[in-house]
Amino acid sequence: MTTVKEPGRTKRKATTSRSRTHRSATDRLRAQAREVTKDLKEMGHIANEAVQENVGQMRENASEYYELGRDGVHKVERTFEQFIREQPLKSLLIAAGVGLVLGRFWRRH
Repeated sequence: MTTVKEPGRTKRKATTSRSRTHRSATDRLRAQAREVTKDLKEMGHIANEAVQENVGQMRENASEYYELGRDGVHKVERTFEQFIREQPLKSLLIAAGVGLVLGRFWRRH
């Protein structure tokens, strides 16, 4: 009868050692999952900072382009005003000609 008990004990020990190995793997998996979660959160924060930096840079660029465009429009406006002051009759004739062309174009449609 002693031989029968020993294999049973061996089986229990094997099952017990499998449970310990299984529990250990599960614990390792949980620990790894916590690490991955922590890393993903950190990556999210870094990505958020990168986006904020890029948005700030885009705002600066857009502001610079806006200023350049506004300055260009003011320059063109001053050029037109200067042309009109220097040659008022020519300016009036050009405006009348443009008006005639646009009026005829508008009538056809």
